[in-house]
Amino acid sequence: MRKVYFDSAATTQLRGEVIEQMQASLSEAYGNPSSTHSFGRSSKTLIEKARKTIAKYLNAHPSEIIFTSGGTEADNMILKSAVRDLGVKTIITSKIEHHAVLHTVEHLQTEYGIEVKYVVLDPDGTPNLEHLEWLLQSDPSKKLVSLMHVNNEIGNMIDIQAVSDVCKANDALLHSDAVQSIGHWEWDVQKTKVDFLAAAAHKFHGPKGIGFAYIRKDSGLKSLIYGGEQERGYRAGTESTHNIIGLETSFTLAYDNLDEERDYVRGIKRYFIDKIKEAFPDAGFNGSCEDCEKSTYTLVNVRLPLSPEKSQILLFHLDINGIACSKGSACQSGSSMGSHVLSSILNTEELEKPSIRFSFSKFNDKEDVDYVVKVLEDFAKS
Repeated sequence: MRKVYFDSAATTQLRGEVIEQMQASLSEAYGNPSSTHSFGRSSKTLIEKARKTIAKYLNAHPSEIIFTSGGTEADNMILKSAVRDLGVKTIITSKIEHHAVLHTVEHLQTEYGIEVKYVVLDPDGTPNLEHLEWLLQSDPSKKLVSLMHVNNEIGNMIDIQAVSDVCKANDALLHSDAVQSIGHWEWDVQKTKVDFLAAAAHKFHGPKGIGFAYIRKDSGLKSLIYGGEQERGYRAGTESTHNIIGLETSFTLAYDNLDEERDYVRGIKRYFIDKIKEAFPDAGFNGSCEDCEKSTYTLVNVRLPLSPEKSQILLFHLDINGIACSKGSACQSGSSMGSHVLSSILNTEELEKPSIRFSFSKFNDKEDVDYVVKVLEDFAKS
């Protein structure tokens, strides 16, 4: 049976080069980076090299890159400290953010009594910039805007430069969950003046359990984890040297090969869309994912014209045929609730149809697409 992995928005396959570099570091760079002897200094040197590498690609200062366990921790650290330490009284976000943002904001509303405002969404699920500007000007409180660059379920891309400009014009802080963006799209934090970013290595062929927060210099943000002074005092705890090296390797390879791999994966996405349209003329595409100019090249969220009975077993049928994909965010796979993203943009009739997220990478090819579409066609006709 053919095996097809179309769930790279959930996590990606590791590059071989990443595995090699991590294995070497596990056997050779085992000193505690905080130790002053040569073994510790060697590990520390590798970590600082990785920090400088990432900063260079983002046009940031190395001190602005803080290693974390991933995007969720980075989001939590940024949002919680902004309220606790920076005096943020109002957070403006959208109802289709990742739950790492939405649940954190809900907690902050309960614990600190902050006001939470949600940007109106356009019909395709893109936050409305005019409404954002109105929200920023509606009261004089200190504000933080939190909007993801690339939506993890429908692939919509916001105009992050325009969002940055309106935030700066209204003296608001800007945080972006860039987990689906970093490693796939260029960032220049001197041009697009975000204050905070969150990233995770496993979204661009790196290891799980490692990511970073970009925290603009002199922001005033403080640590949520108490202990040692690692990560410039932002995050206590012994650094995971081998994971940081894996992050650096995958990050470097992602950006060094970005144009070539982006064109290739975009071709897979366009081919998939064309094949789905041929097989299912009545299929719908959620958000802006059908438009390669308005959405990321890495995923498609398709709504299939299937009966309720077939809808209930669709994912199971794909799985037993060796196909990995997702109803939405993998983080919600254990929940009985439907997608909060799709519930925000689809009507009742549309929500009754099964929506599946297929997400692609450099490890896929057109034969994978042909196989998946054939399995879907046979299932619909059975």
